[in-house]
Amino acid sequence: MSLRNEISAVAGSSRTAMAAALVAALLPAAAWAQDAAPADDAATTEDTGSIVVTGYRASLLNAINQKRNAEQIVESVSAEDIGKLPDASIAESIARLPGLTSQRVNGRSNSIAIRGFAPDFSTTLLNGREQTSTGDNRAVEYDQYPSEVVSTVNVYKTPMASLVGQGLSGTVDMRTIRPLDAGKRIISFGARGTYADLGKLNAGSDDKGYRMTGTYVDQFANDTLGIALGASYIDEPYQIQEFNAWGYADTPDGNKVIGGSKSYVTSTKLKRLGLNGTLQWKPTPNLTTTLDAFYSDFKDDQIKRGIELPLFWDPDTASLANGTVTDGLVTSGTFNGVKSVVRNDLFQRHAKLYSFGWNTKWEGDDGWKAYADVSYSKTDRSELNIETLAGTGRNTIGALDSVDFVMTGKGAVFSPTLNYGDYNTILLTGPQGWGGTQIAPDGTRIVNGQDGYYNDRHIKDELWQYRVEVEHEFESGPLHSFQVGWNYTNRSKTLVPEEYFLGLAANTDGLTSVMVPEEYRLKGETQLNYLGLGPVISYDPAALVRDGIYNLVANPYGDVIVKSYAIRERLMTAYVQGNLDADIGSAHLTGNFGVQAQWTDQNSRGASAVLLGTNPNGSPNVGALLRNTSTDYLDVLPSVNLSLRFPSDTIIRFAAAREIIRPRLDDMRASEKFDYTITGGVAQVTGESGNPYLRPWRANALDLTFEQYFGGKGVIAAQFFWKDLKSYIYNQQSSVPTDELSLQDPGNGVVLSPTAQYTIPVNGKGGKLYGVELATTLPFETVIPALEGFGVTGSVAYTKSKIQATPDSPTGDLPGYSKWVANGTAYFEKWGFNARGSVRYRSTFLGEVSGFAANRVRRRAASETIVDAQIGYDFQPGSPMEGLSLYIQGQNLTDAPFVTTNPGDSREIIDYQRYGRRFLAGFTYKF
Repeated sequence: MSLRNEISAVAGSSRTAMAAALVAALLPAAAWAQDAAPADDAATTEDTGSIVVTGYRASLLNAINQKRNAEQIVESVSAEDIGKLPDASIAESIARLPGLTSQRVNGRSNSIAIRGFAPDFSTTLLNGREQTSTGDNRAVEYDQYPSEVVSTVNVYKTPMASLVGQGLSGTVDMRTIRPLDAGKRIISFGARGTYADLGKLNAGSDDKGYRMTGTYVDQFANDTLGIALGASYIDEPYQIQEFNAWGYADTPDGNKVIGGSKSYVTSTKLKRLGLNGTLQWKPTPNLTTTLDAFYSDFKDDQIKRGIELPLFWDPDTASLANGTVTDGLVTSGTFNGVKSVVRNDLFQRHAKLYSFGWNTKWEGDDGWKAYADVSYSKTDRSELNIETLAGTGRNTIGALDSVDFVMTGKGAVFSPTLNYGDYNTILLTGPQGWGGTQIAPDGTRIVNGQDGYYNDRHIKDELWQYRVEVEHEFESGPLHSFQVGWNYTNRSKTLVPEEYFLGLAANTDGLTSVMVPEEYRLKGETQLNYLGLGPVISYDPAALVRDGIYNLVANPYGDVIVKSYAIRERLMTAYVQGNLDADIGSAHLTGNFGVQAQWTDQNSRGASAVLLGTNPNGSPNVGALLRNTSTDYLDVLPSVNLSLRFPSDTIIRFAAAREIIRPRLDDMRASEKFDYTITGGVAQVTGESGNPYLRPWRANALDLTFEQYFGGKGVIAAQFFWKDLKSYIYNQQSSVPTDELSLQDPGNGVVLSPTAQYTIPVNGKGGKLYGVELATTLPFETVIPALEGFGVTGSVAYTKSKIQATPDSPTGDLPGYSKWVANGTAYFEKWGFNARGSVRYRSTFLGEVSGFAANRVRRRAASETIVDAQIGYDFQPGSPMEGLSLYIQGQNLTDAPFVTTNPGDSREIIDYQRYGRRFLAGFTYKF
């Protein structure tokens, strides 16, 4: 039956009234939107008279069919055409699926939360294979993956025994094109320009960029040999206005006041080359072998310039006057005696990701199937952070400022008296004397305050995976087939930091400050007018380090040593799975049941560092021991997925499973650090460490889903889920006997205290999390034929958490958890014209931001609503420009900020980051 006939059949059925009623209930959510990107021909008519749907509507149709035919509860994003998934990264595409959302970092979506869980609880596969990550932990950062090199993304919300590498909250499987499945030659390319409307915030930065893509798919040798090649290159700027408060202090009269401010304008230049290739060979109808390769070269270069204002928390010089108090918060006043710190900081994050896979499948004529798969994934990443300081003079030398302030809904706005853009006034120096005198083991000295900091982190992640499986299909009976498989994964990940204090080479007497040399001053201005602070001096901090203006003094403190780790994991997984296919009355039952047995052998290496005091020359006295710790354990993971399919195109799904996700890698580090505080000849010991013996998060999960399909084009679904976490990993402080720890003798007759206060990640008490997701995709023509081309797709998800991330925290403080998540798209696509409007919403959540020395910091983020839109035109068949598509896009059209606040008072803003709007214009051409 053609699609037109299917639509007509549904339009005349009794299901139409039910569909219309359900859609009416969902329309408040359906005003929201999905993806913004170029679309191909909306619909073309072939000689047969049937309608062939392409473009954005085709991507929705493909996603619906994937969902309907799946044996698990799954959400899908399908490319509009080869190499044309709609967003800048995969994260932006899948963040619009039911129950999914993302956190923006530097204005981009790069991580995904599924069903209220942080990215740490999900896993990501590429063509069914586990991948290394460019972050410190397991969670894949999706801005590494250009959307153009991926054809389909499936998000499995329930596991099954044959799904290796599954997550607890979900499993994201990115799929690239299979050339023999495409069945035709495809050549396409495109380009777009980008404009960031905040302008050039930093001297020497850009507000315009571009992106280029290309795809080639072809078949040879009577369609037995296929090749698919994809490439994407991006060179685009991102601009950010940032307010950041140190925090809020208690005044003597019991009110709250801003303790200090560290605010920047940040300019990012993102360059990314993504290459993908697939070679597929089918020498016989029964045998197919496929070779995949993916490469990403990612460079994220940032410059941050701003002013750090030590205010109430600098009582040595600063004092508060003329304060105005509103409901317990000092909302305006004057700080006198402020010794400001001008910052020119550089952050460079470079990563190369390699992924290779080889798969061979045999499908026999006698019902036997077999396949073998070998894959390799590797990530090399370097992360350089250079902080440089400037001010009116060193320590107590130089002018102090008088700064008025007013608290607003965007943080504090200041009115200083000094000009921080004057190179004669603002000098390279250590204005606050932070760090004191630093002495390296070789005797190199930084006297009377460090003038900056240099942190270079190196991360290497390598993963080998081997898998074999045998399946046998039965000719009759409810058991359609039976699978037996084995998988072995060997992963190793290391992090090595190199940290240095920066000191001016000219500062030999502890008093010297240096004017920025003329040749390092940048043309143009860096303005902080949005904060009322005016201009700041602008220079290239990397050039000053490179040319010897600063000395580098290695940081010998123990907290540097213990940041490093080396983790090795070996996982052996065996599984069996039965697949069902049976009639039950007028309904049809499909699904699977099975069990995984997963043996884990984990090893962690690190350092045990003890700060023993100070050497006579002033340098820290650190003792360090190496730790090498291993453990192993077994997990048994049963699962069942059942789908009862009715003739009315209604599907009821049920799933139950035991789910796990392995711990964060930094929580598994063997490194530990101890400090001694000597009082009365007794060394009081405090310490912290990772835990090499950590076990996974484990949960029992149930899912129940009702899906109603209509016309082969639309669906309404209600998904209910329940997870009971048997454990949750959090940091716990406890008293530990010192004789059980690897501690060095303090010497000089000092004895250790009998117990130490020790903070360590533990497998603590879990909790329950449950919720419901309502979703619809509705082409309006299924209800009113005259509205052909119009439609909506969207979802609303509600999640309730009863999990405490720590024993004394509220249940709403689960990282990544938003109680409400909603999104949708309203679209029109016909006669070559296309238009879409998009909204994504998530309620308040506990977000993860980068703190000092790139350490993770969790803060309460405010709710946010993101609005995107697109209009375009696709030249129709028969036109001289057939195959050409033009489009204009707008992203973050309401300029929604990222905001974090202190718990208890939303007026106490910690972060207010404004990313601005982005406008894009481009084309794609296919022939």
